[in-house]
Order: sequence, then C-alpha cells, then structure tokens
Amino acid sequence: MHIAWGSFLLALLVIILVPGPDFVMVTRSAATGARWGWLAAAGVTCGLLIHATAATVGLSALVIAFPAALFVIKVLGIGYLVLMSVRILRRAGSTAVAGDEAAPTSGRAVFLRGLLVDVLNPKVLLTFLTLLPQAMAPAGDPMKQALLLSAVAVASFAAWWLLVVPSVGWLSAFLAVPRRKRVFERCCGGALLVMASSIALA
Repeated sequence: MHIAWGSFLLALLVIILVPGPDFVMVTRSAATGARWGWLAAAGVTCGLLIHATAATVGLSALVIAFPAALFVIKVLGIGYLVLMSVRILRRAGSTAVAGDEAAPTSGRAVFLRGLLVDVLNPKVLLTFLTLLPQAMAPAGDPMKQALLLSAVAVASFAAWWLLVVPSVGWLSAFLAVPRRKRVFERCCGGALLVMASSIALA
C-alpha cells in the first residue's frame, strides 16, 4: 500500500491553517474563556469525525464497485483544490468575517454550535472527498486506506485545536494585522495551487 503521504500531509496542513467558520467559532469561544474554547473545539472535532466517517464509507464503497471512479474523483479533486486556491487568493486581506457568535450560555450550547458548524458545512465533506483520493493507491484496499487517511486528518485537526485554544490571543492579534493576514492567505492559496498542479502532473 503506497499512500502518497507527502502530498496528502502538505495539502492537509494548508487546509488546516486557512481560517474558516470552525476557526472563527473556536477562537471566539476561547476568547470568552478557555473552557468554552475546549467545548467548541470538541464539537467541531466531532462534526469532523462524522464527515470523515461518511466520506470513508461512501468513497470506499464507490471505489470497490467502480474502480475507475477513483480517477474521476481525483480529477474533480484537482479542480476543487484550484477553486479553493482562487477563492483564498481573491479574498486575501479581506476584513470580512463570519457572522457574530452568540455569547456562551452553557457548555452544551457551545458544544452543539461547534458540532453544527462542521456537520452543516458541505465544504468539510468535500475536503475529505478531495484529499483522500489524491493519496490512495489504486491497487490498495480502499477501505483500509480511507480509514487510515481519515484518522490522520481528524487527529491533525484535533492537534491544531490543542494549539489554537491556549494561544487564541496571539493568533487573533497576528491575523488582525491586514498585511499579515494578506500575506498569510496568499501563501495558503498559492500552496494549494502548487499542490493541485503537482497532482495533475504526477
């Protein structure tokens, strides 16, 4: 089983670092207290796990039934990575943010908000359906590969939240500077574009 770990981990790293609705949810919750931040991160991670499970089972079943589907999904995945790159580059430096989060009222409410942020975000599922096929070996067992890759992806996001919650003040201040945010987002967008190109030429 020859999984393309290099390209998979690079693309995963870029996607993790790009601030999205889940990042906004966790950081805003953490800004009002570390407990709220951990609960929000737990909810987001559980939502991610649901998408990972759905993608693993669905993708594996599809590849087993139609082996040629893996190539088609890879082509679509390249297109999605390019689209993500273009969108990130176009909005680089924008001061727009997601809608304001309600003030925490209970641990359950914060956890559920975090869960729904990921569960109701189709981009999360698309991310799994994009990353997994790029790294899977056509000759390998699709279920085992998808399970392993999904587990690594979920664990990586969980590790990211372990860093974000304690350092939310520093991260917020860093990205609050327009020039830094612009450079950061351009680097992320460019990295995704390079990733898509390398996959296409492989």
